[in-house]
Amino acid sequence: MIANSQGRLQDRRPLSIIDIGSNSIRLVVYEGIARSPTVLFNEKMLAGLGRGLVTTGKLDPEAVKRAVSEFKRFRALSDQAGAEELHVIATAAAREAENGLDFIHQAEEILGTRIRVLSGREEAYYSALGVISGFHPANGIAGDLGGGSLELIDVNGEQVGDGITLPLGGLRLQDMAKGSPVEAAKIAKRELARAKLLKAGEGRVFYCVGGTWRNLARLHMNATGYPLSVMHHYEFGAESSAAFLRQVARGDIEKIKGVERISKNRRALLPYGAVVLQEIIAAMKPSKIVVSALGVREGFLYSLLSPEDRATDPLISAAEELALLRARSVTHAHELARWSGESLAAFNIDETEDEARYREAACLLADIGWRAHPEYRGMQSLNIIAHASFIGVDHPGRAYIALANMFRHEGVFDDSVATEMRTLATPRYLERARLLGALLRVVYLLSASMPGVIPKLKWRSQPNGGLALVIPASHAGLDGERPAGRLAQLARITGRNLELVVGPPEPT
Repeated sequence: MIANSQGRLQDRRPLSIIDIGSNSIRLVVYEGIARSPTVLFNEKMLAGLGRGLVTTGKLDPEAVKRAVSEFKRFRALSDQAGAEELHVIATAAAREAENGLDFIHQAEEILGTRIRVLSGREEAYYSALGVISGFHPANGIAGDLGGGSLELIDVNGEQVGDGITLPLGGLRLQDMAKGSPVEAAKIAKRELARAKLLKAGEGRVFYCVGGTWRNLARLHMNATGYPLSVMHHYEFGAESSAAFLRQVARGDIEKIKGVERISKNRRALLPYGAVVLQEIIAAMKPSKIVVSALGVREGFLYSLLSPEDRATDPLISAAEELALLRARSVTHAHELARWSGESLAAFNIDETEDEARYREAACLLADIGWRAHPEYRGMQSLNIIAHASFIGVDHPGRAYIALANMFRHEGVFDDSVATEMRTLATPRYLERARLLGALLRVVYLLSASMPGVIPKLKWRSQPNGGLALVIPASHAGLDGERPAGRLAQLARITGRNLELVVGPPEPT
């Protein structure tokens, strides 16, 4: 009998969520309920249930037929993936259509479970929880643009504020405007005038949720040559994106660089997503627009967590899980995190809250590339971190974590590698990554990548104003030329006199 793969966390109980939207229907199988959820399997169909709902009042009959047929497959896939629970939620089209209840009954019979048809308020609430779960912390207005409706809701830390549901989903707006983006802009402006909460968002972040806006952001990435193809926490400014949004809102998208990477089914709704975003920007005046890859499904999953699990840091949680799956010792990784913090304190180098979080995550991830050939460990680690499905970290922070691990393997003075990631990191993050990489290069030569010795390594002030890294006498055999050489590199980075000595640290 073949054993289960060790690439899975053995204490997780898989569960599935089927999200029946107005435009798409998606099955997601998660590894388990976790602060930073991992997807085992993901499949969608663009059914278009809400197409024509404005004029007929009913779900599109052909879409219903296709969806009902596909539900058999979704149920089978959920079972095949080993999901122990199946949750099904439905949104605007199913709750508003005359034949929505009949459709839900058919789906329930096939799927063998009750379907929860969310009210507009519930849909907004779970969208807000999705944003709250994905940012550290969230503070602004979350907007979830589906096929049938737009949910707007205020989020601030763990607090969910006022919300409103508007009939501005892409398919619905296309129908109401009879295919005219100009008419769509008038409708969007009129409807958004009811969203008084937007005024409270002035100068704060607007979080874009939903497939149409994600594809709009993907097109913006392609058009601007953005160096990292990670959607979550992608940011763009209201002014800097104005010309792009005007072009898309006109429907003039076929000449935009990278449009071929957007499916034709999605392209048709991009002008309506751009129109709605333009009107939100005009009404809200946000500081910036940030894309969230997490929405209703992840918000629903987040609602299943205990209060204690909700309070954990999603980035640190994910980094620890990856260390558990890929590092030689997760205990060693935690020792690195503590020791690197002590080292910065010894050097009188301050950290912001986020810098401390990113440093801890970088230490937890410092050994994930150890199975690769030594010449490729740095770039492999960088690529894994750069493209991992991390949440709770912005793109400059992601670059800091990735570059620190690249420097740890490749050396700290070669500026010719990872140039694209360097452009994402702020100058301060780049220097912090170089410093952390240099620290890790020293300590790995003294620990042999195994736990136990790092907590015994202490910094001691020297009479000449420098610092000594003291190896306890019980581990004197670890002293040698290579760690001394690495410490000399760290001295160049910090501008401090550093030396490696053997002996007990002075009493504190």
